Amino acid sequence: MKWEKLKPPEPDDPICCCECDVYQYRCCCDCEDLDEALHRWLKEKPAPRGLQSPVLGAMIDNLELSMVPALLLLPLLLRVASLHYLLGIVVLTALPGLVLWYYYATHRRKRRTLFFLALALYSLAYMYYLFLTEVWPRGGVGPLQVGAVTTGMILTLVSLVLTKRGPGFVDASLREAHGHGTGAAGDATCQSGPAAGKETLTEKRSVCPVCRIRRPPRAGHCRTCGSCVQRLDHHCVWINSCVGQANHRSFLQTLCVFVLTSVYGISLVLRSLCPQQHLMTALFYCPGVYSQSSTALCFTCCWYSSIITAGLLHLLLSQVLNISFNVTEREAQLALRNKTGRSRLWGLVVDTGEHSRGLYQNWVEFLTMAEASASLRPDLPDVV
Repeated sequence: MKWEKLKPPEPDDPICCCECDVYQYRCCCDCEDLDEALHRWLKEKPAPRGLQSPVLGAMIDNLELSMVPALLLLPLLLRVASLHYLLGIVVLTALPGLVLWYYYATHRRKRRTLFFLALALYSLAYMYYLFLTEVWPRGGVGPLQVGAVTTGMILTLVSLVLTKRGPGFVDASLREAHGHGTGAAGDATCQSGPAAGKETLTEKRSVCPVCRIRRPPRAGHCRTCGSCVQRLDHHCVWINSCVGQANHRSFLQTLCVFVLTSVYGISLVLRSLCPQQHLMTALFYCPGVYSQSSTALCFTCCWYSSIITAGLLHLLLSQVLNISFNVTEREAQLALRNKTGRSRLWGLVVDTGEHSRGLYQNWVEFLTMAEASASLRPDLPDVV
């Protein structure tokens, strides 16, 4: 059996199932923890013969069983939190810490994971289910309002799918397009003077020390994905993908649509549960809401949704500020590390002053930046 190497392996790396030329073993692979087991399985165990299809077998092997208890415990914890006002505060305050503790306890060696994406989608589906089964039958919510929430849900999922199409990895064509200056760089090293030294330093900065490739300006290497991404902003664990030039706009769109839909849905639930209270007052004090288990559960889910929405609203605000200053999250972190940037607006944004051309031009550049020509590499498939 011959093996096709899609990327330069480390000396002690096991053979990855993505690198196998047998197609049935390459589908639905998320790499990492499966590499060693699948490498041993391919060498020692023959292909199964029977009713089970290869695709189904690969999906079963790739399933992260460790995230199933977390998905099952989430509705249980929400119901426990709905038993009493103080109990709800304790459970919802400890819930983020419990999620992180469970993640680090079960995913220590895993780099790319579906844990957070599955948790986010499951929470979204569960909140929508309660909205249709508990809030809508109570009255006070009309078909148009339900249609608006449903439309927001669909637009959020569509935007998420567009974001998951890939951040724009640096591929061979981009390496060639930005690698024509190799000869000029080699000539510059033979020259003398400060200009030649400065040009050589610039050329060195454009070469990834991990991938050993010449990459375009503002591209960065993602340690989680193991590849260089055009205009890398950050790696988002909630979507199990990088945010780069090809999907940054759709990522911002996903945040905007979700935050608007969530705020609107929370307001509808509070108006249905506490029609006599103001929205902000009803979120903290709603008389009689704990008299029934269904209303208490819906009220607790409003708290849960508010916590998630507040976190995503902060992320959305930081993204908008970064775009306004034409700086990526990666560039901001590097500027803070190298002490070359200034914190602005109470530390919400780092102004590097390197790419900013004014508020209007920065947004025009972001909204009209060309789609990345690089497509998803075959050795980094997305399971969802």
